[in-house]
Amino acid sequence: QVRLIESGGGLVQTGGSLRLSCVAFEITFGNNFAAWFRQSPGKEREFVSLISGTGITSYSKFAEGRFSISKDSTETTVYLQMNNLTPEDTAVYYCALDSTFRIATAPKYWGQGTQVTVSS
Repeated sequence: QVRLIESGGGLVQTGGSLRLSCVAFEITFGNNFAAWFRQSPGKEREFVSLISGTGITSYSKFAEGRFSISKDSTETTVYLQMNNLTPEDTAVYYCALDSTFRIATAPKYWGQGTQVTVSS
């Protein structure tokens, strides 16, 4: 059974950094797309970043220059390094996996989410 398990969320002050991790079970990111999404209270889930099986990355405008997506050499873990965080980044962050470009809109697999809270 495919599972994605996120970790690394927490409480951080404005300007701080966090690194989120997403570990895949029964599947790897090697030939698949991985993505991070987030959802703030009262808002729809939104795309943050993705990485392809070959390492090509893409970011939403709010993530450009502050966030960085990567994966480890085993291709079972994907990271989201988040720097210069602001209260607007407060959300539940979700990891996702799909074998196609559907990754950006309706991924097949989702993690359970990890809470990120940025205090002012």
